[in-house]
Amino acid sequence: MINLIKQLWAHIEPNRKRQFGILFVLMIISSFAELISISAILPFLGVLTSPENLFNHKLAKGFINIFNISTSAELLFPITVFFIFTTIISALIRFLLLRAQTQFSYAIGAELSNSIYRKTLYQPYKVHISRNSSEVIATIASKVPSVITSILMPIPVIVSSTLIIISILSVILFINTKVAIISLAGFTSIYLIIILLSKKQVALESKQISEESVRVLKILQEGLEGIRDVLIDGTQAAYCYIYLQSELKLRRSQAKLTILAGSPRYAIEALGMVLISMLAYFLAIKSEGFASVIPTLGALALGAQRILPILQQAYISYTNMKGDESSLIDTLKLLNQELPKFLEDDSNLEIIPFKKSIVLKEISFQYNVNQKPVLNKFNLTIPKGSRVGIIGKTGCGKSTLLDLIMGLIQPINGELLIDGISISENNSRQWQSHVAHVPQSIYLSDSTISENIAFGIPKNKIDKERVILAAQRAQIDQIIETWDKKYETIVGERGVRLSGGQKQRIGIARALYKNSDLIIFDEATSALDTDTEKDVMNSINLLGNQLTILIVAHRLSTLKDCDFIIELSGGTVSRMGKYNELIN
Repeated sequence: MINLIKQLWAHIEPNRKRQFGILFVLMIISSFAELISISAILPFLGVLTSPENLFNHKLAKGFINIFNISTSAELLFPITVFFIFTTIISALIRFLLLRAQTQFSYAIGAELSNSIYRKTLYQPYKVHISRNSSEVIATIASKVPSVITSILMPIPVIVSSTLIIISILSVILFINTKVAIISLAGFTSIYLIIILLSKKQVALESKQISEESVRVLKILQEGLEGIRDVLIDGTQAAYCYIYLQSELKLRRSQAKLTILAGSPRYAIEALGMVLISMLAYFLAIKSEGFASVIPTLGALALGAQRILPILQQAYISYTNMKGDESSLIDTLKLLNQELPKFLEDDSNLEIIPFKKSIVLKEISFQYNVNQKPVLNKFNLTIPKGSRVGIIGKTGCGKSTLLDLIMGLIQPINGELLIDGISISENNSRQWQSHVAHVPQSIYLSDSTISENIAFGIPKNKIDKERVILAAQRAQIDQIIETWDKKYETIVGERGVRLSGGQKQRIGIARALYKNSDLIIFDEATSALDTDTEKDVMNSINLLGNQLTILIVAHRLSTLKDCDFIIELSGGTVSRMGKYNELIN
């Protein structure tokens, strides 16, 4: 666990580390406040029970002289005020410490979540297609909050609890050394025994919680994203059953950890009462009357009243830390993701020129060493400004070819050349600034038409004139102008309020807003009816010759206006030519 916490500490921002130093100082102040408040009960109870003894005590002489006190009765008021003052100040400092600890932990949690999200978004495409998105979502939405409450918050709690316990024990040691040693040994033994007995169980439940939290989120995603099929097939009961099984396992493990964390409290409370009762008995029979032991008993009782909840809180914090160890491991895996050499400021990137052609030279690619190559020694030249159609059976390599051209994946052999410049992982971002992608299923956020066309641009930075121009070129501006709110119309979740053709035109407008040189249509019209497909293709054909356009389609007729068409088969070009040449 210590090694994991060290790794987590490395991901915390420098200013937060400095804040932790300030927090540590506040912990020390809080421990001293506890020390003073518990020490103050001795003179307070002493002046109540035996004021004459306190008045004659050598430590009280300085206090008596400062306030010019002449009788023991006059000690009662200032001592009472001092005790009340120290108690209130101690409580106030503990509240400020709690507030600082909580704000500190949640601020770090927000930064860690953002760091995971940022690093995940910057990962290469091959990383994204190799893992389930629900794992990342579960970590950010569920496991990072667990790390906040079960790892980050307990660390300052344990540190401050240790300091406060040391302060309280120092007072108790001063009052009665034997009682302090016996109490410490008894309380510590109970916690150590429970920790040793529950160690394996805590680790097991931790793993179960980590696994089931991912599974629960995965089931939720699948059920809601496939709601049409769920409703049509009537599989609601099946999804509910699967969800309930995972949810029950998750909650059972969480309940077991909660029980393990809270169980020592009852034994500790009983032991504390037994020790105080025994102490009261032995002190009473050995002392000169019961009144003389009341200050000692009061201080010990107050110390126990403070120390027992702190011990229990420290143990709960430790149990929570161990219980969420698996969540911490999963969080660190994503935090340890390497960022690419470039950062998010694209303005510093030197854009690769694209004035002549795209050349794929002897390109070979395979997803797995045990699989046959998807593309094998593939060659193709695409002049700038041309319209290229791509057809082929499922699995022939169309999508892989597009991913290679877009710089999302790198070939195993061969080169992608843009005006003679080879594209690699190091400069793919510079090339991608030229590229726009219009897929079959356009992702639309539940926001305005304007925000969906200028997708990813903060609302206050959207160029409204550029949005309108892009909509005009995509042949959707006339439809938008008929709506009451025009470009401020909300499209609904995933564009549920738009037709298929309207979504595709929004996708085209989005590509045009980007001012890209190369627009790739990946089966963008395959889900449309014939008339709508013709309208969308007309919109594409009117885009102008300054754009290079690649169109993947199932039907050859869709590509009839292309400059040339290539047909893929077996990872290579099996046929290439104009539409009239291929239909004959």
